[in-house]
Amino acid sequence: MQTTLLKAKLHRARVTHSELEYEGSCAIDGFLLDQAGIREYEQIQIYNVNNGARFTTYAIRAQEGSGIVSINGAAARHAAVNDIIIICAYAILNQVELMNFQPTLIYVNDFNKIVRTGHAIPVQAA
Repeated sequence: MQTTLLKAKLHRARVTHSELEYEGSCAIDGFLLDQAGIREYEQIQIYNVNNGARFTTYAIRAQEGSGIVSINGAAARHAAVNDIIIICAYAILNQVELMNFQPTLIYVNDFNKIVRTGHAIPVQAA
């Protein structure tokens, strides 16, 4: 049996560009991609905190350290500049791989700079 789990998350990234006439994809600061372990051309899910849109595209590499998060092509209809989004990548793991698996969680500020990292989502008190 195989299970699909969260592999990596860029939490609360801010959209810096929305390019409707671009070929497609989501350009992400290369440093953020490397820290999250998301590969260029890897499928990603994007969740827009501002409007609730959820969509699938693929990651492309933007200049390292630029802070760029650009929603391109048809997906640009789902996110505007300054929207806050969550970018997730998933992995399909077998039972052996599941035993020691931990996701990579990257938390960014309003300028898409890393403020903390982790491997587990903190539990909120009720």
